[in-house]
Amino acid sequence: MAEHPSFTLAALWGVVGYLRTRSAPSLIAGVGLGISYACSGYLIKQNKDYGTELALANSTVLLGAGIARTIKTQAKAPIPLALGATGLLASYYYQKKVREFRYGV
Repeated sequence: MAEHPSFTLAALWGVVGYLRTRSAPSLIAGVGLGISYACSGYLIKQNKDYGTELALANSTVLLGAGIARTIKTQAKAPIPLALGATGLLASYYYQKKVREFRYGV
């Protein structure tokens, strides 16, 4: 069931970036991250290698983008805060899954 957050994040952040700013870079980044999350979800669901690692990398990118945008907007906009919070939670979740799958912890 570890693939479920990846599919949810793919759908959510694939669209939110563009709807917020209506800019081409946000659309490209949002769709790109959404596709990457969808790929990680597929890999996890098929029990293939590196699915959780890809999801962790995507989550780290999401966290970094959230932090950068929160700093840029001086923590006044809700979307960057949501990006950062979601990235933080997803990073925690997937680092835990990577450790479970790799080390049985």
